[in-house]
Amino acid sequence: MGINIQSLSFIKPRHVELIKLIKESWFTLSLATVCLLIVAGTTAVSAYLIKPALDDVFINKDARMLKLIPVAVIIVYFLRGLGIYGQEYLMSHVGQNIIRRLRNRLYNHIQDLSLSFFHKEKTGTLMSRITNDVNTIKAMVSSVVTGSVRDCFTIAGLTIVIFTQIWDLALLAFIILPVAFYPIVALGRKVRKVSRKCLEAIADMSSFLHETFAGNKIVKAFGMEAYEKKRFFDKTLLLFKLEMKEVRAKSLSSPIMEFLGGLGIAFVIWYGGYRVISGTYTTGTFVSFLAAVVMLYDPVKKLSKLNNQLQQGLAATDRIFDIIERQSDIKEDENPVILSRGPHNVTFDNVSFRYKDVMVLKNINLDVKSGEIVALVGMSGGGKTSLVNLIPRFYDVSSGSLLIDGIDIRKASISSLRDQIAIVTQEPILFNDTVRNNIAYGNLKASDDEIEMAAKAAYAYDFIQGFPDRLDTMIGELGGRLSGGEKQRICIARALIKNAPILILDEATSSLDTESERLVQKALENLMKGRTTFVIAHRLSTIGYANRILVIVDGRIVEEGKHEELVAKEGEYYKLYKMQFGAIDIK
Repeated sequence: MGINIQSLSFIKPRHVELIKLIKESWFTLSLATVCLLIVAGTTAVSAYLIKPALDDVFINKDARMLKLIPVAVIIVYFLRGLGIYGQEYLMSHVGQNIIRRLRNRLYNHIQDLSLSFFHKEKTGTLMSRITNDVNTIKAMVSSVVTGSVRDCFTIAGLTIVIFTQIWDLALLAFIILPVAFYPIVALGRKVRKVSRKCLEAIADMSSFLHETFAGNKIVKAFGMEAYEKKRFFDKTLLLFKLEMKEVRAKSLSSPIMEFLGGLGIAFVIWYGGYRVISGTYTTGTFVSFLAAVVMLYDPVKKLSKLNNQLQQGLAATDRIFDIIERQSDIKEDENPVILSRGPHNVTFDNVSFRYKDVMVLKNINLDVKSGEIVALVGMSGGGKTSLVNLIPRFYDVSSGSLLIDGIDIRKASISSLRDQIAIVTQEPILFNDTVRNNIAYGNLKASDDEIEMAAKAAYAYDFIQGFPDRLDTMIGELGGRLSGGEKQRICIARALIKNAPILILDEATSSLDTESERLVQKALENLMKGRTTFVIAHRLSTIGYANRILVIVDGRIVEEGKHEELVAKEGEYYKLYKMQFGAIDIK
């Protein structure tokens, strides 16, 4: 009959999930349990062999037992060695496999969370949870499961030995055990609390390192090396203080257990020695009993240390499941509509969008026909990027509805929706991989010919041919080995090869020099052909090709039309135009 784990009130549901992961490796665990039984059994037998060794060999001078007992000892310790190797290997296999699956599950869930989650969490903190926190659980699974099972079996085996030898003295020896377990529980709570703070400090340090390494150019440019060093030293000092608190709590359990164990053994020697002197026990029986008691207190002491590891692991488990249990803001419909590839109309029907208690977009009504190019302009913070971020459901509308061909995108399959959309952002995001793989990121099934065609259409083929390994050249972290214009053209090639019917260009040329902008602009013209396109533009000179220009101010569309019409109105667009191309007194 199995125990219903969920009925134990002190175990949280997230801990049950971890236990389920452990139980899934039941076959390997079973083999490891056999090995643990062998280790525990040989420990008990080795204690028991002391009695015949003393009584039969040294006291009774039995020559036959002199031959048998050494052979028995060799067999026992050979089996013990096999058991120790087997349990360590098998339990490490279980621990590593559980951590691999837990790490995969954590990463899988993080990738499925909405964009707002990544805006709230620090990159370094998330990295720390996947690496450091999960490793803490690995130590718990590998050591605690192994150690607790082994030590419990050992305690059981030695208990049988001592009760078999001298049952009344065994009862007296066991009186001390309940007292011995009290510091394990009390100090364990302290260890868990401090351990969580340590993990948080490590995560904060990881985030700090990620920021300062990624922004090292700015650190050097502003001569802030000394400032950043001091900040790092402060973080390591905080971590050191927390770790020492943890060490104090963990270290206290051992001396307490040693003292209590010493009390128990002292009592056994005093009382048992008296009974030996009086002739009640034989010397062999008592020495065998005493050896078993000494061996018995050892696994009890180890359980104290294992409890400390358990508490550290549970603290890490809580942090990991804080993320795994986080729900995405973007929900998939129960019966989603699959959007098929093809030309699309995009409609904003009285759309409003609130972000962090601020109404970013207000009552947006917009109908964009298939193949139409719409430019969005306005001052920074007006809501342009928020508007286009609603189309791929990076965020959901707060009110109103956003429709593609009359279908509310909240009813559409998220994967099929995003399959209709290609994006080129102001900051080109590339991966530390080959040029080929970065372009093919838009279509993993693309052939070499298709990749080359996309590179040519993006005006990237010529500079790629100048690389030592051409398409197989590694581009470095975030494309660090490329210029701004080169990175942007590879991003355009990536969007081209996706061949999505809806295109979003978020200030794709604003950070480029004149020559790079000219080439990128030509590449963008190839990219926009036949696609429903939303262009966020800072430079008004780059949107002359737009079918319509929308001026967005304070979350509202305040003007709409072509360039000449909007200039003639002398409204908001006219102000923007004059700010860029000529001085004007703006009232």
